[in-house]
Amino acid sequence: MKVLQRYFASEILRAVGFVMLALLALFTFFDLMGELQHANRGGYKLMHAVFYVLLGLPGYMYEFMPIAVLIGTIYVLAQFASNSEFTIMRSAGMATGTALAMLLKIGMVFVVMTFLFGEFVAPASSRYAESMKLSAIGANQKKEFRTGLWTKDLVRENGLSGEVTGSRFLNVKEITPDRKLKGVRVYEFDKRFQLSREVTAARAEYAGNNVWRLSEVTETTFPKTLSAEDIAQVRSQYYPSREVVSEVTPDILAVLFADPDRMSAYDLAAFTRHLAENKQDSERYEIAFWKKMIYPFATLVMMMLALPFAYLHVRIGGVSLKIFSGIMIGMVFYLINSLFSHLGLLNTWPPVMTAMVPSILFMSLALAGLRYVERH
Repeated sequence: MKVLQRYFASEILRAVGFVMLALLALFTFFDLMGELQHANRGGYKLMHAVFYVLLGLPGYMYEFMPIAVLIGTIYVLAQFASNSEFTIMRSAGMATGTALAMLLKIGMVFVVMTFLFGEFVAPASSRYAESMKLSAIGANQKKEFRTGLWTKDLVRENGLSGEVTGSRFLNVKEITPDRKLKGVRVYEFDKRFQLSREVTAARAEYAGNNVWRLSEVTETTFPKTLSAEDIAQVRSQYYPSREVVSEVTPDILAVLFADPDRMSAYDLAAFTRHLAENKQDSERYEIAFWKKMIYPFATLVMMMLALPFAYLHVRIGGVSLKIFSGIMIGMVFYLINSLFSHLGLLNTWPPVMTAMVPSILFMSLALAGLRYVERH
């Protein structure tokens, strides 16, 4: 069986690699056509457009890995069936369970590859691509709101530790490609949600260790009551620079502009905790986190789906028909996986269930297919 395992592995790895190259070439062409309209805008030249598209390839590799595994495995198994190799293997004593076990062992390689691309390579390349594009164009990141970007954190006695004394709302007009902030406003509230301080700054730069260094700062403090006597105590003071300790970091601000599906599980978990601590809705990011954890194992489900094609006789359909069926199944899986993310968000389904249901549905389909071909 070791010889068969190596034979299966070499053929499947070669086929999956070829399918992945074909998918990447197709979407690289489409993306490049879309990026050419931005060429010669500012300092964004054709070279930048090509580099930007290439940096997006790891993200496509992560997204298309289950589809490539399905199509490549179906192709190999269909070839085995058409050449009667699979029949000879079964005659030599290879049971369905044995074939499935061999495929799942090979599938673990794709699980690890998918996880590595989704957790490390794709998020880093996506961030660098966006930063490079903004720098070349000479633009800054802005939120859809006319007032800029908004986020929230907690005010504690000792900066990042100690008892919570209030909450803080941060408003930023623009974020430059080097992660500096422009047009900063900070509103601090006490435990009774009364405004206690307002800070405005022309610029802010992250100094590390959760410290922001503000420049050209105007700080206004407000009294605890609105009586005539206390109102007279409102004071505004100007500072050339001022430091603020905050749980909000450049990474958290970058998350607000990022697509959750392009983020790493680590960043998603950190941002979800931040939202939960500040009593903000985190369901969208929780769904993305569980999808990120479960999606690599979809490659195993795809290999299970491919196995029944090896048992179909040649007269039921040639290799091309089986490959076409694999393409259709892969597209349906991709669409259902995306659809359930939106359905789960709209219907407030548990994030774990929302992420798992598509894979469970297709695994049930694979088991039903294996049961059918064994009986017939």
